[in-house]
Amino acid sequence: MERIIRKKKLGVNIDHIATLRQARMGIEPDPVAIIPIAELAGADSITMHLREDRRHIQDRDLYLAKHIVKTSLNLEMSINDEIVKIALDVVPNEVCIVPERREEITTEGGLQIKPIKSRLEDVIVELKKKNIIVSLFVEPDREAIELSKEVGADYIEIHTGKYSNAYGKEQENELEKIRRSAEYACSIGLGVNAGHGLNYKNTYDIASIPEVETLNIGHSIISRSVYVGIRQAVVEMKDIILRAYYDLISVTNR
Repeated sequence: MERIIRKKKLGVNIDHIATLRQARMGIEPDPVAIIPIAELAGADSITMHLREDRRHIQDRDLYLAKHIVKTSLNLEMSINDEIVKIALDVVPNEVCIVPERREEITTEGGLQIKPIKSRLEDVIVELKKKNIIVSLFVEPDREAIELSKEVGADYIEIHTGKYSNAYGKEQENELEKIRRSAEYACSIGLGVNAGHGLNYKNTYDIASIPEVETLNIGHSIISRSVYVGIRQAVVEMKDIILRAYYDLISVTNR
């Protein structure tokens, strides 16, 4: 069966702008002010994670973003009652349900679906009533993908952390897992996104996977922006993703 090549999109995660602001508990830099700059530079969506402990993004940021975002607003969230209530009130275009531990520095891995399967099903039903697209953040694992389908997700977002932190043969093995997982997810009717740890050196190979649609990237873009500014940092990352896409098209048409 011929593999479908999905158009490649860049989702810019603005959490770390808020991290910088919260370091002084002040008002700047304002993550919301970054949104139009990122979108004009080529971002196809804006991602933000409203954590239970509000360590970076605040409620105010999310509510303002809903009115400012012109592309697509993607909310990363846990299934905490309070957070779910806020999501249903804000109604982002899409959500990605992620695991969350108070003591973690950043999201450490994919969602463990089995222990929370019933709760996930209930939350997904409520989100879909608001026409919100639902994604689950999972490891490149066949069982996790099948469970994502069972609980009613529209998409999976493949956790690319292990790939991003690996080198040499190990990284090649992790990339192959992601390739196989993306192909399988697509074959059972799930859309496929990817993210975590992606940077200017390792994104091309993930964007070269036919089934992957949106690559959600934050830390490396915000880090790069310290040197070149937000606009240029987004432009450079979007260029990598589009180059991978057009290279895929070129190979397929030979």
